[in-house]
Amino acid sequence: MNRLPLALAQFNTRLGDVDANLDRHLSYAEQARRQGAELLVFPELSLTGYALMDLAVSVARRPHADDPTFRPLLQASKSIDLLVGFVEAEQRHRFYISSAYLSRGEIVHVHRKVYLPTYGLFDEGRFFAWGDAVRAFDTRFGRMGVLICEDFWHASPPYLLWLDGADVLLFASASPGRGLSREPRLETARWVEQINQAYASLFTSFIVHVNRTGFEDGLNFWGGSTVFDPDGALLARAPYHEEALTLVELDLEQLHRTRARLPLLRDERTALMSRELARILRRDPGSPTLGD
Repeated sequence: MNRLPLALAQFNTRLGDVDANLDRHLSYAEQARRQGAELLVFPELSLTGYALMDLAVSVARRPHADDPTFRPLLQASKSIDLLVGFVEAEQRHRFYISSAYLSRGEIVHVHRKVYLPTYGLFDEGRFFAWGDAVRAFDTRFGRMGVLICEDFWHASPPYLLWLDGADVLLFASASPGRGLSREPRLETARWVEQINQAYASLFTSFIVHVNRTGFEDGLNFWGGSTVFDPDGALLARAPYHEEALTLVELDLEQLHRTRARLPLLRDERTALMSRELARILRRDPGSPTLGD
């Protein structure tokens, strides 16, 4: 498959109201399908809202076909692939900020948020466990990877997905707006867009970022979802501060054209990286220490 028509759904979730948010997901899925999209990407915690705190336990779901929330989503995925955000409950009653990739009635991949911010206005570490895996996965469109908000503010998760074969990186966020400037966008938006464009260029990959909109518990989510191609060129940008379904088509042949011209992936020295990282983690006296 040489082309991937996809859609980005940025919208204002209802805090703690999974049923209402599920209805929005199913409506967007049908709308995107009718407009020709074959993959629809939703923001972080799109089924639950973000500022959950103690609500996290009551809205948590287990991603399988018997779950009443996932059953209709899996049915919808028979017509259009979906990436949905939710609170995941695992068998031993730990709770994760997760995103699930659904396709053809199956759960293809679940990513658990690796980095939980606990600085500034964020307090995720009080309510959620952190994930401990960053892995690419195969889809009918090629190999992809998923990261959630803080995960892609750190360089290592996108790098690991790139090495693991992901050519399309799906980034989901619930990013609150911060920092006014003279530009018609917040400083948060400017910084995020620069980071995503840099990843697209450095990893010669497609970067798809979907951010939510609306207000919740005093937080303002700015939207502005974007797609960058392997040259770092902007393919699509959703409006700031508005709900929107944004459609864009990825020309997957651009991967070949860019990497033939700029063979960064071919020349990446993974053995060197592995050796030097192992040295650093051995707490070499000449190197600064790092956490796990």
